Amino acid sequence: MTYRIGSGAGFSGDRIDAALPVVEAIAAAGGGGAIIFETIGERTLALGHLARLSDPDKGYEPLLADLVGPILARCKEAGIVIVGNFGCANPDGAARLISRLADDRGMEKLTIAVVEGDDIASALDTAELEPWEGDGGLAPPAGERIAANAYIGAAAIADAIAAGADVVVTGRVADPALALGPLVAHFGWNWTDLDLIAAGTLVGHLLECGSQVSGGYFADPGFKDVSRPEAIGFPIAEVEADGSFVITKPEGTGGLVDLRTVREQLLYEIHDPAAYLTPDIVLDITEVDIEQVGPDRVAVKGARGRPRPERLKATVGYRGDWLGEAEISYAGPNALARSELAADIIRKRLKIRDLTLRHRIDIIGATSAFDNDDGALRADNDGLGGDDFRVRLAVRAPQRNLVEGALQEITALYCCGPAGGGGVRTRVSPRIETRSFLVPRDLTPTGFRFGAEPNTDVEMRG
Repeated sequence: MTYRIGSGAGFSGDRIDAALPVVEAIAAAGGGGAIIFETIGERTLALGHLARLSDPDKGYEPLLADLVGPILARCKEAGIVIVGNFGCANPDGAARLISRLADDRGMEKLTIAVVEGDDIASALDTAELEPWEGDGGLAPPAGERIAANAYIGAAAIADAIAAGADVVVTGRVADPALALGPLVAHFGWNWTDLDLIAAGTLVGHLLECGSQVSGGYFADPGFKDVSRPEAIGFPIAEVEADGSFVITKPEGTGGLVDLRTVREQLLYEIHDPAAYLTPDIVLDITEVDIEQVGPDRVAVKGARGRPRPERLKATVGYRGDWLGEAEISYAGPNALARSELAADIIRKRLKIRDLTLRHRIDIIGATSAFDNDDGALRADNDGLGGDDFRVRLAVRAPQRNLVEGALQEITALYCCGPAGGGGVRTRVSPRIETRSFLVPRDLTPTGFRFGAEPNTDVEMRG
């Protein structure tokens, strides 16, 4: 029987109203199914750890309540499993929030599973680990280590669903694992059937970025037109037991599913089409066949798999320096020359104050300062104020006060700089510096448990 998996989000900050049409489409087809939320990247994981350092109850996806709240009861009613890496740096915190959302909606029973194993900070000794090839030329970070997360696979997700989970919360799992887990649980695929595991991994790869496969990040007016991009339907994979599947989207939504959108996402972030490394499989897409089988329906088959890698990739976070950004606008006649003068003043002021920090200055141009809310001047390049520029300073330093001192020179341009400057904005942020390593699998014993907190009376399963 066809099993349907939809995407509710493809990154942290994605549309919060995209999941409900997907859930309704899966529910209307019957037979249960799953919806996945992929909200972690290296940057968002680092931000999650920063948030948890400042507040132990934070560190999960900030939009979690907005993403999951509207669909929670409907998914339970329709037998649709929710799987998400929205636990980020605090899966237990995410599970507690989802439990509260269920209570607020009067839901009597919601079984929440938390996947464990990605957090390897207590077991990690980076001195003994091999740097990932992409980071091999980088100097060792100077700050203290604050986090370490391995990209783990789909086995614990599959086990949790098979054991009755309604919601599965994970931290740093590999993106395709979010879809592979439900497929293994539903079809009972054997982990040694490499082509089936490859097919499920390919489903996850096509769904993991949300609307990228259904018209998002695709439109180029006049070249690649997309219908109603303000209402893009997020993708659904209709998967068969043999691993073949169709990518589609909810009927009546905007967006586009065709050979071009599927082909672009198929190749997205794949360095070697014959050897895409994931924790569960080495995926080979060189023989994948895609076919348009109807409006917004593309059939996919032909994924091949080889045994999984011996080691896993892990991202390790260290306390970094401080990043500062500041901007000021110049508009109207001779705006570019005034912007260039402002940039020159900033450079000289940093030298006068002996703020010899790593920095860059950019001049960004667009019509905005004198335009009205309808954008009339953008349609009339000869109109008053047709030129405007934004001077941006970005600076980094080990101490916050040094960064703040550099940004203060942008603020001082209000009266000490060229004519007509305005709209100053400044921001200072702490940073996490990351490095990637290859780690042995025995550092990441994975499993799941039910509930939001560890319980010594409940054995971790998986």
